[in-house]
Amino acid sequence: MENFAGVGVSPGRVIGPVRHMPMPVSEPPAGERHDTPDAPEQAVAALKVASKAVQEELKRRAGIAKGDGKAVLQATSLMAADPMLLKSAAKLINNGMSPARAVWEAGASVAEMLHNLGGYMAERTADVLDVRARIVAELRGLPAPGIPASDTPFILVAEDLAPADTATLDPGVVLALVTSGGGPQSHTAIIARSLGLPAVVAATGVEGIDSGTLVFVDGAAGTIALNPGSDEEAAAEAYRAAAAALTVFGGVGVTSDGHAVPLLANVGGAKDAVKAAEAKAQGVGLLRTEFCFLERETEPTSEEQIEAYKGVFDAFPGKKVVVRTLDAGADKPLPFLTDSSEPNPALGVRGYRTDFTSPGVLERQLKAIADAASQATADVWVMAPMISTAEEAADFAKLCSNAGLQTPGVMVEVPSAALMAEAILGEVSFASLGTNDLTQYTMAADRQLGSLAALNNSWQPAVLRMVKLTVEGSAAEGHEKPVGVCGEAAADPALAVVLVGLGVSTLSMTPRALAGVGAVLNSVTLAEAQRIAGLAVAARTAAEARDRARAELPVLESLGL
Repeated sequence: MENFAGVGVSPGRVIGPVRHMPMPVSEPPAGERHDTPDAPEQAVAALKVASKAVQEELKRRAGIAKGDGKAVLQATSLMAADPMLLKSAAKLINNGMSPARAVWEAGASVAEMLHNLGGYMAERTADVLDVRARIVAELRGLPAPGIPASDTPFILVAEDLAPADTATLDPGVVLALVTSGGGPQSHTAIIARSLGLPAVVAATGVEGIDSGTLVFVDGAAGTIALNPGSDEEAAAEAYRAAAAALTVFGGVGVTSDGHAVPLLANVGGAKDAVKAAEAKAQGVGLLRTEFCFLERETEPTSEEQIEAYKGVFDAFPGKKVVVRTLDAGADKPLPFLTDSSEPNPALGVRGYRTDFTSPGVLERQLKAIADAASQATADVWVMAPMISTAEEAADFAKLCSNAGLQTPGVMVEVPSAALMAEAILGEVSFASLGTNDLTQYTMAADRQLGSLAALNNSWQPAVLRMVKLTVEGSAAEGHEKPVGVCGEAAADPALAVVLVGLGVSTLSMTPRALAGVGAVLNSVTLAEAQRIAGLAVAARTAAEARDRARAELPVLESLGL
């Protein structure tokens, strides 16, 4: 039985046939002409047939999709028959251009026009570009781009997934995700954890697995086995049984000896917050405010921001909601705030640093947060991303105070913040460890690169020592400031035990991880967690740290985690 190894990023054990993500549709050559110069109407007819086929397929998929995916497919199906797109393409065909090249150029023109209109119309730009790729694929006899359509469950294998690919990802059909690229904090990893799908990333060679091959995926171990046997079938069946027990969180994070560890949720807006509250999260440990700013040419108004934040606050009356101020820059550029020409955006003007170059945006956001908080009963805390020095922490605390916000905090994502935790936490009320970026910066490894996945791993002893330094700094001179974790590391049940053993006070994660993390924490005492943390921190490698911790947690095997 042939095996492939990668990095396990979302636990679970499943067996299913492989389906590959189609390759992106390539641009038809410039100047490509159709082969019926005397009868261009035949080429126009071919375009219309392809357009109709694309529309019907999108309608079919919309009929079986759910939630946001259904709405996305319905909107895209309408665009497939858009008269403006087809008329523009037909005009180019009548001038001798091939149908594929014509719809490619027409799609670009329509997309640019919609983009320039702004607002709701600009949001349709992606639909146009998706439709043109689908029509070109239909004309060429190629597979349609995006998640493969299927009436039977399968395991999706791809190089990586873009966020847009997930709009039509149905967890009822896709059993697991396997990618040759990406890392533990890549989009694919985050998507898989949020959907509760077993996933392995950075698995070199999986593109060579033939479609239809039956494979066993172990999302905890990070392995893919071809042609599974009775042992793998038993493991998959055991996981199915165990998974049923991990769907409900009791609502209280606590070790077996009664040490409270509130389990909070990471959310991106009101809809997420409502779902997190339904999952019994004990509050919000990370409200990503970028959802209110992304894909906009201009800064949202105060009224728009207040409405967005209040929707989250109202989902958690009387409970803690930690708001992260705008984390623009790097992989989240904003036209009105960031410089897309920066040579190294990850080390550039991002997060809190945008206040250096665009003063006023942060102050207006803090005022909007304060106004929204005044209209709700949630206990609102606010933290700034990318804080590097005590001076920056003090400045942020002053901005919060001026806005009427009483609980300022900082994200610890930069190694200097961990090293200077005592001084930084002397200026603010709390800290939250963003383990995704803290790992990336500590190890100098881009978190999206599959080739660096082994480095970009929060089990790295160097990263664990950064966590330990931060907690020690928080307790210096008796100020005892709380330190939470809101990075993806908190969703790993074994790593959650280590973090609690290191002194972390709260853990925030995707709501789907709450039950698993809660069950594993409840299986150990605080003293046992501290002992396990000591073993992990003393390890020489990330693999050794992980193996040491998991060996002390037999409950992981019984739960399929």
